[in-house]
Amino acid sequence: MAELTTLARPYAKAAFEYAIAANKLQSWFEALEVSAAVAEQDQVKKALAVSGLSAAQKASIFVQVCGDQLDENQQNFIHTLASNKRLALLPFVKELFAKMKAQQEKTIDVEVTAAFELPVDLINKLAQALSAKLDRKVSVQGSVDKSLLGGVVIHTGDMVIDGSVRGRLAKLAEAMKS
Repeated sequence: MAELTTLARPYAKAAFEYAIAANKLQSWFEALEVSAAVAEQDQVKKALAVSGLSAAQKASIFVQVCGDQLDENQQNFIHTLASNKRLALLPFVKELFAKMKAQQEKTIDVEVTAAFELPVDLINKLAQALSAKLDRKVSVQGSVDKSLLGGVVIHTGDMVIDGSVRGRLAKLAEAMKS
């Protein structure tokens, strides 16, 4: 997967730089979401795997499936990916583009898992505290995991803050073993 991300990076960067220059960041993000969803469909994968089709034909089929969701420049991007045999990278391009967009907009998504449903006011306080700590606009998504026993686990990107009772018990058990 790291190799595919590496292959997708220059395409994501080019799309991102164009979107910034054209002041169409959201439009490009939405187009990449649609394109990535189309690229992940089994029927589309099978159609694009047919060896008798040229890159232009594959790109045309892909653009037709996307419908009017893509403007002319976004269609050209699809044609470029097709001519370089990189249409399968669209999900990775979208993910990298989304990360660049979040960095640009200073936003971050945070997943908060708790042992019970958290009240809205507590989620808002947590979002404000994380926003100040991370210097970003925080969007909090909550979920419930009864196995935590109590406390919360916060996931954002590659950072994890484990304030759960289960996590604390695991740390205590590890400390007792050493």
